[in-house]
Amino acid sequence: MRLLVCGGAGFIGSNFVRQRMARSEDEVVVLDKLTYAGRRETLRDVEADPRFSFIHGAIEDPAAVAAAIAGADAVVNFAAETHVDRSIAEPDAFVRTHALGTYVLLEAAREHGVRYLQVSTDEVYGSIAEGSFTETSPLDPSSPYSATKAGADLLVASYQRTFGLETVICRGSNNYGPYQYPEKLIPLIVLNALHGDRLPVYGDGRNVRNWLFVEDFASAIACVLERGVPGETYNVGGPDESDNITVVQRIVELCGVDSSLIEFVTDRPGHDRRYSLGSAKVQALGWRAETRFAQGIERTVDWYRDNSWWWEPIRSGSYREYYARQYGTRLAE
Repeated sequence: MRLLVCGGAGFIGSNFVRQRMARSEDEVVVLDKLTYAGRRETLRDVEADPRFSFIHGAIEDPAAVAAAIAGADAVVNFAAETHVDRSIAEPDAFVRTHALGTYVLLEAAREHGVRYLQVSTDEVYGSIAEGSFTETSPLDPSSPYSATKAGADLLVASYQRTFGLETVICRGSNNYGPYQYPEKLIPLIVLNALHGDRLPVYGDGRNVRNWLFVEDFASAIACVLERGVPGETYNVGGPDESDNITVVQRIVELCGVDSSLIEFVTDRPGHDRRYSLGSAKVQALGWRAETRFAQGIERTVDWYRDNSWWWEPIRSGSYREYYARQYGTRLAE
């Protein structure tokens, strides 16, 4: 196939591109806006492959999308603003990318008659005290991030029902692994620990997440792309769940630093207590998670320790301003 991968220079998208090119003969076109979290360096190990091409552009730009989708057999949309904290401070960017951007992509996919896969999140369901969400659970988003992602999912479903566009939706639980921007919990804690900085943990640290290694999510997306039933949604949950403080304590052990660096700080507004996704539907297509959290977190810490070329420019740039704005007051308190 010829795949258009939107947001392919970001965390999950780049891992999907890398895996797809290693496991198939597909041609891959990446369309990426290259915001703070999308970087060409993330794709440097595939850029020399003649099957790979890159277009710099936004999914909300019809001209850029028209140029990128020409000749494609399928579209996989990773393009998103992904950080809940940023959605609370600046929700407008999330509305533009998730609502307008998804609309532009769907219109182009309808015009060209190509299969469309929307990459989504467990956060559209909100919090669950016990058990796991299924694909028929009601949507109950808590933040501008999850609300705009839920809206995008509904728009995708409407194009299948109204126009007959061949669409599938793939919702993943909390991803972690190589190339994740350090605003997210695991890379933030890893890099702070490697530098001997304080380790901020929201609230009491007992928020529970269903942890999914990014390479497993990438393989699930490929499975849904190839075998998923048009019009259906597939949840992809990780094999293990853990609360945030336990994750942080494990990173402390792996980095060999003192637990006194951990500091509980003021929680963020609307912080969901627990996420959990059941994966029976995608498992029926033949997918299984291959990486347990104990193994995946060790691989992740090792990757950040060995790949300072990737994260050093981030920590010395605008990320420092964001970090000071987000955590400076909380840590001072």
